Amino acid sequence: MVEQRAQGTTCPFCEIAAGRAPAFVLTETDAALAILDIAPVRRGHALVLPRRHVEDLTSTGAREAVAALAGPLTEVSTLLVERLGASGLTCIQANGASAGQEIAHLHFHLVPRFTADERLTIRTRQPRDRRALKQVFRTLSGG
Repeated sequence: MVEQRAQGTTCPFCEIAAGRAPAFVLTETDAALAILDIAPVRRGHALVLPRRHVEDLTSTGAREAVAALAGPLTEVSTLLVERLGASGLTCIQANGASAGQEIAHLHFHLVPRFTADERLTIRTRQPRDRRALKQVFRTLSGG
């Protein structure tokens, strides 16, 4: 089921979860998936989200959604450290527009961090580069 957003548009994460929109899927379960962010703040920036539409941590169904994300969160964290050589990572989750949530579908950002990184802000986006995303995807997926 695709949720309708307040503006009358469909939720892009619901579209991805349903297989109707493209994404670089790093891992998936029946209840969750992890994808590469199309506007990364760092190489390998991933998003982990529930398949079921839940807006944020205060919404109905949030407890179950967060529980379903535990496995993909740890799996992708390990991928980012082991395959990209990250020395750490930042996990970010925002609730509501005032907190910086751009898409009203619960999701966690996993951002690989490296020793020489400059200060990170979620607004520090890299230009969209599909070739670079494909290269990172190949590195993380082992293919």
